[in-house]
Amino acid sequence: MSDTLTLGYSPCPNDTFIFHALASGLVDWPGGLSVTLADVEELNAMAGSGALDVVKVSVAAAAGILDDYVLLRAGGAMGYGVGPILVAGEQRSLESLDGGKVAIPGRRTTANLLFGMCCREAGITVDTVEMVFDQVMPAVEAGAAGAGVVIHEGRFTFGESGLVRILDLGAWWEAYTGLPLPLGAIAVKRSLGEDVARSMNKAIRQSLLAARANPGLGREYVRKHAQEMDEAVIRRHIETFVTDYSLDVGDAGVEAVMGLLSEAGCTRKDIFITL
Repeated sequence: MSDTLTLGYSPCPNDTFIFHALASGLVDWPGGLSVTLADVEELNAMAGSGALDVVKVSVAAAAGILDDYVLLRAGGAMGYGVGPILVAGEQRSLESLDGGKVAIPGRRTTANLLFGMCCREAGITVDTVEMVFDQVMPAVEAGAAGAGVVIHEGRFTFGESGLVRILDLGAWWEAYTGLPLPLGAIAVKRSLGEDVARSMNKAIRQSLLAARANPGLGREYVRKHAQEMDEAVIRRHIETFVTDYSLDVGDAGVEAVMGLLSEAGCTRKDIFITL
């Protein structure tokens, strides 16, 4: 375990909060880590090409990489009240979107999978337009799309852009399954072996516990990568998306991930590392 590993996660506050201690060396990793921060859909693509040893991915995207990667039990984003929001410029029904354009934050995202499930249940077909997550709300505001699926801080800020909620996709999932919504997970290359995967799982847990014990420790790191995000939004972002499931998915989390992956067409059972 002496070689440098490549690690990728997003610049979103929940990820930088969790990974700061590990990325900065406060939690030791023998051999060191080469860290890449990128948009979630870019990370999904990098995982698809095997470009990173350890990578945060959308749970929906994990369906396509599990021959080469295994999921860790720690470090992910999962919970209740954490889901993507379908928004529009004015109040309208989901059914009214039939045949129209809807902006999505990437085809591999959990948000897009959930939206597709909702459309299927409603019996409608839409023309999805893929874009970087922070361009979804501007596209809806400009009328380039009749609605949009917003993720990350968009869950808290869409009202400031004059947009209204059509559907909370997370609440829909919770009603559909009774389970927490698994948004993202940490994937590790199977070729690295089980010992490395378990060690990384432990290191991520230690990194998160360090952040919780001293939230100020990584504040500047989180703020730097959050760009123009307001301090209150950063705090709410962390409180919402960093949950006890981020320390360990637990039985309910495993069931939720298995259920979502099944919707994405995955039939594998050896999805998570064994501790």
